[in-house]
Amino acid sequence: MKPAPVSPNVALVVLGALLLALFLGHLAGRCLHRFPERPEWAIEGGDAIRGRAVIDRYGCGACHVVPGIRSARGRVGPQLRDFRRQIYIAGSLPNMPENLVRWILDPQAIRPGTAMPTLGLSEQEARDAAAFIYENP
Repeated sequence: MKPAPVSPNVALVVLGALLLALFLGHLAGRCLHRFPERPEWAIEGGDAIRGRAVIDRYGCGACHVVPGIRSARGRVGPQLRDFRRQIYIAGSLPNMPENLVRWILDPQAIRPGTAMPTLGLSEQEARDAAAFIYENP
């Protein structure tokens, strides 16, 4: 007995379902919110101890929840807990040490109109703040 021929319509439906599954898998991979492991970022010239004081002095906690700073309970910006695992800074800038320093220094230059203001930190203060942010669990 011969197998029944496969209708071209059935073949197209199966092929379409396979392509959709591949596309959705690719899309899911691109939409990761966190690195799968805990990368160890090093901020060249940054000091986390000084960074804690910088974050406190500039009032970052008015907008962010910052672990390690009791008064930092803001809800305007994202929580900075386990920030080193975030894939992006501000939704589009790859989360890498130099990009975080650039963002802290002048977020308006990177994303005009963002809610995060340019606070006037020095390069050293931005490096210290970034070191503190990356060291926080």
